[in-house]
Amino acid sequence: MTITYEWRGDVDNSALNELHAEGFEHPVGQTDWRARLQRHSLGWVCAWEDDRLVGFVNVAWDGGVHAFVLDTVVARRCRSNGVGTALIRAAAEGCRAAGCEWLHVDFEEHLRTFYFDACGFRATAAGLIAL
Repeated sequence: MTITYEWRGDVDNSALNELHAEGFEHPVGQTDWRARLQRHSLGWVCAWEDDRLVGFVNVAWDGGVHAFVLDTVVARRCRSNGVGTALIRAAAEGCRAAGCEWLHVDFEEHLRTFYFDACGFRATAAGLIAL
């Protein structure tokens, strides 16, 4: 399997809606990802196997030195092959090149090993309010 990674890659709304639905186990939506990303994101990384979208991560930011990982998703058939780790690595490189100093992530407990061990994040004190 040869996967390529692209910072601020060309996003096809249908393909990303399908990948997102598969990864987060919900019905396929009609999100206008292109508009959302252009409006709110520092960047994003697309993982491609030939011309098929098999991974994605969005990076929001505060307009300064803080960037935030959102929506990391890898196609089921490509999981456990380093695709997610490579997505985060490419996102970190894109953030660094943009002048960011910090890359934040929050996640569910079952993803702890992925983000801490595979991707190199470290634990910090943080807070969360459910709205």
